[in-house]
Amino acid sequence: MESLAGADFAPQTTYLNTASSGLIPARSVAAMKAALDDAAAGGRFIDQAFEAVEEARAAYARLVGVPARQVAAGASVAVYAGMIAASLPPGAEVLAAEGDFSSLVNPFAVRRDLKLRTVPLEEIAEAVRPGTALVAVSAAQSADGRIADLDALRAAARAHGARTLVDYSQAVGWLPVSAAEADYTVCVGFKWLLCPRGVAFLTVPEDLGGLTPVFAGWVAGEKPWDSCYGPVAELAHSARRFDESPSLYSYVAARHSLALIEELGTEAIAAHDRALADRFRAGVTELGHQAIAAPGSAIVSVPGLGEAAPRLAEADVHVSARAGNLRASFHLYNTAAEVDRLLEALAG
Repeated sequence: MESLAGADFAPQTTYLNTASSGLIPARSVAAMKAALDDAAAGGRFIDQAFEAVEEARAAYARLVGVPARQVAAGASVAVYAGMIAASLPPGAEVLAAEGDFSSLVNPFAVRRDLKLRTVPLEEIAEAVRPGTALVAVSAAQSADGRIADLDALRAAARAHGARTLVDYSQAVGWLPVSAAEADYTVCVGFKWLLCPRGVAFLTVPEDLGGLTPVFAGWVAGEKPWDSCYGPVAELAHSARRFDESPSLYSYVAARHSLALIEELGTEAIAAHDRALADRFRAGVTELGHQAIAAPGSAIVSVPGLGEAAPRLAEADVHVSARAGNLRASFHLYNTAAEVDRLLEALAG
């Protein structure tokens, strides 16, 4: 795994911040540059770019274990969360975890006629109750890497007739998941999936989940090129009806990034990432600090060290400060030597 650092990746710093933004593989950068050059020369990159959207859709579908027809391709978690929020009737209760990422939660908060209720992540399954319409939660928390008990949540939601919306943005790419076990899932591509910004995915059930494609444009048509003018006569019969007009250059790169994740395999990536995270947890404990408990996570958050992030950046060691804590995140291009460099910088 670590040999990739010299193959598809060539970081010039100690980069331990994938939870903010992943490094883009060389193969993806090359493809994106070629598409830009082709467009600048007046070439016909458009056809190949739309093929890339479909390849990325199919690759993501394989990674999360659903058919490609259940995957929509877009650019933003907030847009998809907003569409799901728009589908709820007035007065519906939405249950979320305290401190979850705003792109997932805020679309429900701005609808003043919904009842948004938040509880600690560890209590979210037992907090589902009669009248709860939707539970929205991140599979892994952005702030500290805690992993939701999705099995318990799914069982509780089914017992009370609630739907589930799971944000995979901090999960897919290192944490094995199954989108078939949730009603809706969303995920950005620019973190653990190593894509440029402008790539995001939504999954829906086979019956399309009762959603109205309120932002549907021509790409949402069953025959997109016949849907350019006036109301779309026939929406796509699949989740493609929820596509946003794609950021084509980003998707040209995305198909190569997703192919790399598939080549390596999520299970192998998970083992690598978790081993590095465990190494950091052990090391930071030896330094006299206590990481927030997030067993099995590739994200490690340490209270009281958030202010160290700028000092570490000056030493070319890149982590982030989130919710007042130092947050380090470890992915397939990172090495044990980089973990030790971070620990040495903290000790110094």
